[in-house]
Amino acid sequence: MHLGPMEIALIIVVLVLLFGARKIPELARSLGRASQEYKKAKEDFLKEVNQPAEDVKDAVEDKSAPAVAAAEKDGKDSGSAQS
Repeated sequence: MHLGPMEIALIIVVLVLLFGARKIPELARSLGRASQEYKKAKEDFLKEVNQPAEDVKDAVEDKSAPAVAAAEKDGKDSGSAQS
């Protein structure tokens, strides 16, 4: 759906008639603030939802790190004995 210049002009005229020229900047500012608040709330929500999963992932990686290091050390020791 594409709006041509005539449709945009008609929308602007209707907005000016409905709200008046002084109210339009206030409405635009309010809309911008509401948009910013929505984005911030969305980011906070996603962070809160994803945080437990990241905590579990970090805990699993922390527990497996010593086991991986020990396995690599054992592999190096047995590899040097074979050479």
